[in-house]
Amino acid sequence: MHNVLNKYLPERAAEPCFQLIKQNHVHLKIVNERVTRHGDYRKLPDGSHQITVNANLNKYRFLITLVHEIAHLVAFTKYGRHIKPHGNEWKYTFQQLMLPFIRPEIFPSSLLPVLARHFKNPKASSDTDAHLSVALKEFDPQNDKNYIFELPMGSIFKIYNGKVFKKGNKRVKRYECIEMSSGKIYLFQPNAEVELLTN
Repeated sequence: MHNVLNKYLPERAAEPCFQLIKQNHVHLKIVNERVTRHGDYRKLPDGSHQITVNANLNKYRFLITLVHEIAHLVAFTKYGRHIKPHGNEWKYTFQQLMLPFIRPEIFPSSLLPVLARHFKNPKASSDTDAHLSVALKEFDPQNDKNYIFELPMGSIFKIYNGKVFKKGNKRVKRYECIEMSSGKIYLFQPNAEVELLTN
């Protein structure tokens, strides 16, 4: 397990993560990319705890995702299964579990202030915090994707499932985009990753 964790996590995070996995009797599965989620937690019928994390995440996003999912397990165990999945009990648990990792030995100095701000009130996904998502993307391998907020108004873009949209106005935090084939309007997070077709 140690060797596996070393491959996916920052070097100094591997041992404390191994301890968290052991303490909480987690069966960790590292899986192929799922577009809709970075990881998930499930209590299996036999009572064991399974956490899956996508193999394609950079090591900092992998660490945050792994601890996010362990926080679900710990919060459900401590407060009962009737709490909201991303409610106050989970937020508090996630903050407590992440605290030992938010140090310069583990995260680059450019990420530390962004993480500190994020963990004052953690979101259900690191992707819904645009600042954190953009900061983490700096450590991804280069790809041909753009964020919606980077595209000029009226740009035509494609999402992961092949659907094509035209970027419209910003409404509060999200962008209204028109699906080209149906004319329906969808709202996109500013940090949604898309493939630019024309601008």
